[in-house]
Amino acid sequence: MSKTLTEIAQQLRDANKKVQLIYAFNGTGKTRLSREFKELISPKTDTEDALQSALAQKKILYYSAFTEDLFYWDNDLQLDAEPKLKIHTNAFTRWVLEEQGQDQNITAIFQHYTNEKLTPHFSSDFSAVSFSFERGNIEQESNIKISKGEESNFIWSVFHSLIEQMISELNIAEASERSTDAFNNLEYVFIDDPVSSLDENHLIELAVNLASLIKSSQSPDLRFIVTTHSPLFYNVLFNELNGKTCYLLERFEDGTFALTEKHGDSNKSFSYHLHLKQTIEQAIAENKVEKYHFTLLRNLYEKTASFLGYPKWAELLPDDKQLYLSRIINFTSHSTLSNETVAEPTPAEKAMVKLLLDHLKSNYGFWQGEANNAQ
Repeated sequence: MSKTLTEIAQQLRDANKKVQLIYAFNGTGKTRLSREFKELISPKTDTEDALQSALAQKKILYYSAFTEDLFYWDNDLQLDAEPKLKIHTNAFTRWVLEEQGQDQNITAIFQHYTNEKLTPHFSSDFSAVSFSFERGNIEQESNIKISKGEESNFIWSVFHSLIEQMISELNIAEASERSTDAFNNLEYVFIDDPVSSLDENHLIELAVNLASLIKSSQSPDLRFIVTTHSPLFYNVLFNELNGKTCYLLERFEDGTFALTEKHGDSNKSFSYHLHLKQTIEQAIAENKVEKYHFTLLRNLYEKTASFLGYPKWAELLPDDKQLYLSRIINFTSHSTLSNETVAEPTPAEKAMVKLLLDHLKSNYGFWQGEANNAQ
């Protein structure tokens, strides 16, 4: 049944689960959902000043595109010499930077995910940060403007350090024994897609580290919600986290949404496989099949075979044509000769793509189950 994002947020709150993991394609509404959930848990009053509100009053900590809005560039357009990343401080950034002095920890996390020679320099009042590239000798490239991906990684590093400190405090069972009451009312941590511009190795490492942080939380009152568009990030979190509840977030043409709970092995396959299937189906329907769709088709067969336990993806092909069709797919998807790089396949090749996709959908209960789950 379709719902509004506000109703989806209510569904997440009513579930009252320790960890909720949500997969959604880009543009579905993950970031807007984080905002709706924040407003549901901790609505902003007319008299509230976001910069002055006490940290101890906060019920939700969230990382999303809205979090990144707290950081903005002063590009020094007049002199074009000293670009700075300005920090529009709030209660959380003031606590982790000014009160806890976590700038060195943030630097270490940032360099781990980017480059050990790329160094942030905080201003004395933590209202801005500049960056330099240390070359290991007397040379230093100062006041550089980092890329958008590096900027996202830096902001995540601030948030990561904050989560570490927060969990450490809340793991002390007796509130009176904590060094601060800053997080006593915190109920939720909402994390939306902290994976911008990470290569595969660092993405996996971030997922493992985030899962470790979540698992280290011993507070019975603290709950986590993580959303992502990355199948790899989702699957690593799925494998690392225990006791999680998993969902697929969908957006319909009329602007409504559905949050469908996913059970068991469907979480290992539904995201990327379904995306590949839909991409190929769309190309067939619009008569826009190109050479690269053979690569997608092979990828779909490989991942389906892996999920179903077949040692070779070709075993899923029609029995009487396995050798012939596997050779055709291998040749078409892996061709490296210059005279074979024409994007437009022949009509017979286009028909083969449709035949093999229909065969996969018709002969394996996996895809029939996926269709039922997506409804």
